Amino acid sequence: MQNLPIPKLLLKMSPPVMLTLLIVSVYNVVDSYFVAQYSQTGLAALSLVYPLQLLLTAFSTGTGTGVNILISRLDGTGQKDRIHDVVRTALILGVFCGLVYLCAAFAGMGTYFAMNTRQADVAQAGILYFRLVSSFAPVLFLEAVCTKMLQAKGNMVLPMAGQVCGALSNIILDPILIFGLWGVPALGITGAAIATVVGQSISMVIVFGGVIHHFSLKKGQFSFWLCGQILKESVAPILSQALGALYVVGLNLVLKSFSEDAVTVLGIYYKIQTFFFIPLMGLQQVILPIVSFNYGAGQYKRIQETLNWSLGISCVLMSLGTLIFLFFPEQLVGIFSHEPSILAIGPTAFRTISLNFIPAGITLMLSVYFQGINRSNDCILAMVLRQVVLLVPLAWLFHFFGLEAVWLTFPVTEGIVAIVCLILYHRNRTILVSRYLPAAVLS
Repeated sequence: MQNLPIPKLLLKMSPPVMLTLLIVSVYNVVDSYFVAQYSQTGLAALSLVYPLQLLLTAFSTGTGTGVNILISRLDGTGQKDRIHDVVRTALILGVFCGLVYLCAAFAGMGTYFAMNTRQADVAQAGILYFRLVSSFAPVLFLEAVCTKMLQAKGNMVLPMAGQVCGALSNIILDPILIFGLWGVPALGITGAAIATVVGQSISMVIVFGGVIHHFSLKKGQFSFWLCGQILKESVAPILSQALGALYVVGLNLVLKSFSEDAVTVLGIYYKIQTFFFIPLMGLQQVILPIVSFNYGAGQYKRIQETLNWSLGISCVLMSLGTLIFLFFPEQLVGIFSHEPSILAIGPTAFRTISLNFIPAGITLMLSVYFQGINRSNDCILAMVLRQVVLLVPLAWLFHFFGLEAVWLTFPVTEGIVAIVCLILYHRNRTILVSRYLPAAVLS
């Protein structure tokens, strides 16, 4: 973290994370693909479940990210003895937060589906799927916390192994349980849910074993104060993803005023766009501990170098993703559906939305940079601007001009947020350089 050249450090740490995210994205797409082959009702239900799964991921990975930041920063400042307390506290906190989410999900899912669809069979399928998935929320929270602990210490391989094993298990079980192969009864969307929770459980067991091996749980003490510190560092990543789930709900309500096929198209888009954001999400997970460690160690030149490389890689990869969405939208939509009504909407939506890729990439890199240098408030500001102030209100405004105008919400929003993030970045850089680096650096 402290001495290896930044390009080599990124090259060493990034591939395992990116491979992990690729496998996870494959299983998400495969899950939806098999459900779509079983029934279009199931595909519509999964599109509605998507925001709820985003919320589950937001709270679990957000909590884990808070642990990651705290451990990396303590490492950088040399306070290694306190890491044992963080580990024990985080494990207990993770399970508790999972139980809280489980209770909230069971209490609110009926109302949610009643608001978002008039089709009783779609609502029933969605409730059936999410009831089972949310029952295993404590498992997912524990897996996320353990994964981030290992990544904070630079161990990217074991979390990769856990995710890969879990995702492959899911992929193998999907067709068996959904269609009823080899004597197993056909369970449809329930089978997809079972495959999902089995895969998550396998991932959790693997990374939890790694935590037991790398950390001495006997040395740590549970601390309510550390719970507060973890949650404090978790606010920005949780808000980032949780608000993402809420804005998808809002967009679904706007799109439903045109047709439920428009809602399905947005769900298909989110499944596919994940593939193109994999390198960025991987970079986020890698640069967060690097920036946090070097911030604690006072190595501000290395922080800047890390950000420069990340922004450069992000812009190149997002340019490639934009071109693919612009020139091959029909093929992308056709992976999931050949319904004429969806094929009529999808290509235009994909071409328009893809214009947000490059500014979104800039925002993602700068947001994690803000978290690493202890400027979570700037990250929160950017996320609130994007997901509360702009996305849904703009979608509602644009819907008066037709469905095609609604898709413009994405590039317009991301462009504005990227500009704001760049302004915040230059302000923070000026403060850091003037406060901690020699004056010669300013020239």
